[in-house]
Amino acid sequence: MSEKKQQVSRRQFLNYTLTGVGGFMAAGMLAPMVRFAIDPVLTAQTSGDFKSVANVDDITEEPQRVDWEIDQVDAWYESTVTKTAWVYKDENGDIVALSPICKHLGCMVTWAGSEEYPDEFFCPCHEGRYYKSGENVPGTPPSEGLDYYEYKIENGSLLLGPTKPRGEA
Repeated sequence: MSEKKQQVSRRQFLNYTLTGVGGFMAAGMLAPMVRFAIDPVLTAQTSGDFKSVANVDDITEEPQRVDWEIDQVDAWYESTVTKTAWVYKDENGDIVALSPICKHLGCMVTWAGSEEYPDEFFCPCHEGRYYKSGENVPGTPPSEGLDYYEYKIENGSLLLGPTKPRGEA
């Protein structure tokens, strides 16, 4: 029996070589792009971290504005963002931490921001009003109350975390 070797023609050799080289080049170009696209999914998330914002002894029954900074990561863009909350103790001595973001258009509410309503949170955009508890005043533009911040107390310090909608509080 004679074994017949199958010869590869020049045309087939060039075709195989160019296909292989092209495949390696395409893989080399696509690998960084795929990694770039899925990198945010692979990194550990740190959302929900609590930050110290105030000393518990300094919190009174009058709402006080507290500001703090967090490191925010949006996909591969990292930035430092200033967060704000209105913090006070209610009549039972429990701490209440409210988001200052109006539920109507996202403007910033202020405590006693209107001379007509000195004991309410006031939104200057469309004259939205909230009671001290954060509930919206009926007949004003906001359709729901202010969000709450999750909080912890450690070593006499108030730590604030992410916000929760009023229905979950």
